[in-house]
Amino acid sequence: MKRVLVGGCFNKIHPGHIKFLKEAKKLGDYLIVVLAHDKNNKKPYKVPANIRKENLKKLKIADKIIIGHESDFKKTLEKEMPDIIALGYDQVLPKNLEDYVKENNIKIVRIKRFGNYSTRKIIKSEKFIYIFLFPILFPFPFQQLFFL
Repeated sequence: MKRVLVGGCFNKIHPGHIKFLKEAKKLGDYLIVVLAHDKNNKKPYKVPANIRKENLKKLKIADKIIIGHESDFKKTLEKEMPDIIALGYDQVLPKNLEDYVKENNIKIVRIKRFGNYSTRKIIKSEKFIYIFLFPILFPFPFQQLFFL
């Protein structure tokens, strides 16, 4: 059985993430998604790991979803023993893992970008909607929404 491992934050899942996961799944028989531990998720719009895990489960693409080690990704690799690590277009393998990957014959595959999706762009558009469009579309005090 060929095991494929991917990693990421997956704070807000968008079509680019879904395509990435589906392409990674095609590389083998068993897809393992390693979510960045909350301590390593430095995004300003971070979502707690347990919620990110539940959101990914709903996609029904991954065979296994785990939360990565808080300080040493190598421990996660040693435990999961993948045959392939699939990287997104903007991901890099940390330098401290290069020797481990070579010694264990783990193949690195880069998956091409799909569309122009970006979590950062999604966050900006959501802020635009709530800050600028919402008051125009619903010209009454926001507090009234909670009493409807």
